[in-house]
Amino acid sequence: MSQPVLIAFFLTSFAGISTGIGSAIAFFAKRTNTSFLSLSLGFSTAVMIYMSFANLFASSLQTLANIHGKDDGTLHSTLSFFGGIVLILLIDKLIPHYENPHEMHRVEEMSLKEERKTEIKPQLLRVDVVTALVLAIHNFPEGMVTFLAALKDINIAIPIACAIAIHNIPEGISVSVPIYYATGNRKRALWLSFLSGLAEPVGAVIGYLILAPFLNDHVFGVIFGMIAGIMVFISLDELLPAAEEYGKHHHTIYGLVAGMAVMALNLLMLC
Repeated sequence: MSQPVLIAFFLTSFAGISTGIGSAIAFFAKRTNTSFLSLSLGFSTAVMIYMSFANLFASSLQTLANIHGKDDGTLHSTLSFFGGIVLILLIDKLIPHYENPHEMHRVEEMSLKEERKTEIKPQLLRVDVVTALVLAIHNFPEGMVTFLAALKDINIAIPIACAIAIHNIPEGISVSVPIYYATGNRKRALWLSFLSGLAEPVGAVIGYLILAPFLNDHVFGVIFGMIAGIMVFISLDELLPAAEEYGKHHHTIYGLVAGMAVMALNLLMLC
């Protein structure tokens, strides 16, 4: 494999294994640092939204306009953006609400269960596999997003990978808690959550194998438009509500402002 492909795979793997980091936090920590999570999720939200409009969608618009002309290029870019939103929306709709890993949980829930020594019901054991599978399905397109962005421009991919990694840490906590409730086994919760995060590099490899023969400026223009739509949807549907759910509204806003400032400075330095 070429060096750009290896770098893209490394960034995608880094984002994916952060789910396991979240599970490890749930495994070892005694309480949830809600201030940090609200701040970091707000930061991640700002990075993804700012990058989506200031860079990814703008790049899609420029690329497709150069190929098809301003009017047709704008149409293709806009359709790509909303096509990405429809794609991730369909994936989200396929997941039952009660098994959705983006419903936030806290580390304290695991300790509370131990203190109460509640009974583990055999009929709940299927939840561990289902929850991990659901998270894997959600992580699949995120892996493709990071990987394909890295193939086109490493300067775009690094902040995307970092934002998705931040997003995956509380997600790892949230998926570990229901697995632990179902099995009473912390190690099983840790490893299943970690393995579900590996869906991101798997998604990257499958996406690359499918799209590699067709990659050109037109395809990258469409992909960048779709990535922008996917990232905006993830930010508004998952990251921002999750940050608010931890109950630290002002920390979320501080994170949003800091994230926008960092990305604005980053783009200025690249000009």
